[in-house]
Amino acid sequence: MQCNAACGAEQSVCLGMTNIREQEAIDALIQGFFSAFDNRCGRMVNYEDIVAYFASKAVIAKYSNARHELYSPEEFAKPRVALLASGDLTDFHEWEESASTQIVGDMASRTSRYAKSGFHLGAIYAGKGTKFFQLGRFDAGWRIVALSWMDDEASA
Repeated sequence: MQCNAACGAEQSVCLGMTNIREQEAIDALIQGFFSAFDNRCGRMVNYEDIVAYFASKAVIAKYSNARHELYSPEEFAKPRVALLASGDLTDFHEWEESASTQIVGDMASRTSRYAKSGFHLGAIYAGKGTKFFQLGRFDAGWRIVALSWMDDEASA
């Protein structure tokens, strides 16, 4: 059972079931996020689906080559949808290999190790990396308010 360490024993019991439901909702959000980039078997990647995982003013940061590239959800989604629809990157998918989530009220933080695989211009394309999700619970449910990631050195 996940619980804030500052909670008393009685409160821990009450928060335990709530956190399990919240954890399941966050798991579904993150699984959906990863699957939104799946173009295997002719699946079409949808711009609106990707953007819907984010809060409207979310910030996305990719770290590579000793620098950060910052994006809005729209700036992040557009080139990825274009690449996955172009035929240059085929049979692509990403998946979460492991994760750790901390939930505090309507905020959560998740560290994910992920892998990706596909074919880029006919050549095998694969890699692994780490994604850090900052999440907020809104009226519409949990959304990504910030995402930063870095591919492992051997990944592209």
